[in-house]
Amino acid sequence: MAKRDYYEVLGVPKGASQEEIKKAYRKLAVANHPDKNPGDTAAEERFKEASEAYEVLSNDQKRQAYDQYGFAGVDAGGAQDYSNVYRDFSDLFGGGFGDIFGSFFGGGGGGRPGQGSRGPAVGSSLRYDVDIDFKDAVFGTKVEISYTHQVHCTTCHGTGEKSGSGKKICPTCNGVGQVRRNSGFFSIASTCPTCGGEGRIVENPCSDCHGSGLMRKKQKLKVTIPAGVDTGNRISIHGMGDAGPNGGPAGDLYVYVNVRPHPYFERSGNDLYCQIPISFTQAALGGDIEVMTIDDVRVKVAIPAGTQNGKVLRLRNRGVPKLRSSLDQRGDQYIKLVVETPKKLNREAKKLMNQLSEVMGENPRPEPIPFND
Repeated sequence: MAKRDYYEVLGVPKGASQEEIKKAYRKLAVANHPDKNPGDTAAEERFKEASEAYEVLSNDQKRQAYDQYGFAGVDAGGAQDYSNVYRDFSDLFGGGFGDIFGSFFGGGGGGRPGQGSRGPAVGSSLRYDVDIDFKDAVFGTKVEISYTHQVHCTTCHGTGEKSGSGKKICPTCNGVGQVRRNSGFFSIASTCPTCGGEGRIVENPCSDCHGSGLMRKKQKLKVTIPAGVDTGNRISIHGMGDAGPNGGPAGDLYVYVNVRPHPYFERSGNDLYCQIPISFTQAALGGDIEVMTIDDVRVKVAIPAGTQNGKVLRLRNRGVPKLRSSLDQRGDQYIKLVVETPKKLNREAKKLMNQLSEVMGENPRPEPIPFND
């Protein structure tokens, strides 16, 4: 499925102010946040779609590029990370309200010393865009991709600590993972700025990853593209995104497909369309022609006598295979016949055409015909 326009996603006009964009996204984020809709994949997709739109439209430079060039203006052509929008709403809701938002969806509000509110978190999911040929989309293919992602440090195995050093209780939050401040009648909890909500800090950080537990790695993968994919479809590869902090599991890699156009075929769903030229005499007299299919097979097609320009014929089961089904389940191929009028005639051809005109009794003063005929 192709991407929707970012303004359409957020439900704002193209000239919307930043405040209007922020307000629209806030409403969508609250309604569709995965923590509020566990197991609802449709809500998760809406959340990701809105987050991606907000990430572009809230940035003046990206928004200007998008307004001028569309998706091509903001497409980085490689792995892109949209998952941080799950974690930090403080810039969107202001002040400590981001932490209230987290508590509302199940975040911790308190705890005993030494028990931080955050355990190992799942890593960021990544996006990779790949271009494939039209026929590869029809019949499937394998592509090799190369990208960079975060993996757990091989020295400390993701702990961020020097061997045997361990972690100590965070002195700022006393191990709770949150700090509180009073604001009028309310006591507002926010993530501890020292330990990031874990409740513990690394006393002697690993020298290779500097305590983060993560390092960058170049990755090559062979990705199987199934038969029948179209532009906008994605392939999900579990666990090949960024590794999670504190030894947490890795996120996923989403490979989005873009299909290059074909010089002769156009696609609509699982059906294929092509235009085939026929001569004036073939249209008038009828006959058989051979038409090429996407399989590189020539199929005999019968042209009815008296065929008019633009007539469409159908070849059953010669279209695109239905996604994730057998190659026998395919759409159809539609052939639009284009009657070509000869531009240059030799003397003999002109003589024959004049004779035909006389025999046909052609009217030199034709009357208009209705459009619905």
